[in-house]
Amino acid sequence: MSRRRFEITPDLLLRAYRAGLFPMAESRDAERLYWLDPEQRGVIPLDGFHLPKRLLRTTLSDRFAVTSNRAFATIIAACAEPAEGREETWINPDIERLFGALHEAGHAHSIEVWDGAPADGQLAGGLYGVALGGAFFGESMFSRVRDASKVALVHLVARLRLFGFRLLDAQFQTTHLAQFGCHEVPRAQYKRLLAEAVDLPVTWDDAPDPAALEAAIRALRPTSEG
Repeated sequence: MSRRRFEITPDLLLRAYRAGLFPMAESRDAERLYWLDPEQRGVIPLDGFHLPKRLLRTTLSDRFAVTSNRAFATIIAACAEPAEGREETWINPDIERLFGALHEAGHAHSIEVWDGAPADGQLAGGLYGVALGGAFFGESMFSRVRDASKVALVHLVARLRLFGFRLLDAQFQTTHLAQFGCHEVPRAQYKRLLAEAVDLPVTWDDAPDPAALEAAIRALRPTSEG
């Protein structure tokens, strides 16, 4: 008897996120996705983000231009590219298709960091993720220029705080994310945090007031000179 492949739809994907699951592929060429529900979940505290002073100066300088949802498909494609230390990716064509559909429906968002003006500059880095109520699920980031992905993360955290989000899910703690305050929480605790955040009436804004955004970035309170 043949086994019928179960189709993952954008609606099913949203229901899975609401339940605390997220999808991955084993490789770029993998034909199937599988669901993860880790025993330990990486979370970046929005009220305890670690912001090095040097990174704050870079973020507030004119070094990069930062936008939101201007190049979502390009961001996810760049995140799927092989990079040093990440020769294989978990982002396959199904992931791109599904998250593209979530973006069109207003549930997936990107932060773009440009080396130059967005109109004629090159993407230096960025990130994307899913928003449900007051919960944001960070999916992946990339950097082609030093500090570009870090600037994207600072902008993400500042915007989430400005908009009223409660939870920033990083999926897994890494050495890279730990420097910003990412830590692990047990599955049961994560799902309590998720339940408290996911139904909040929060709206993503592609172009918040620049003064309010700068104030939100400055309010992150630098922690070190690193």
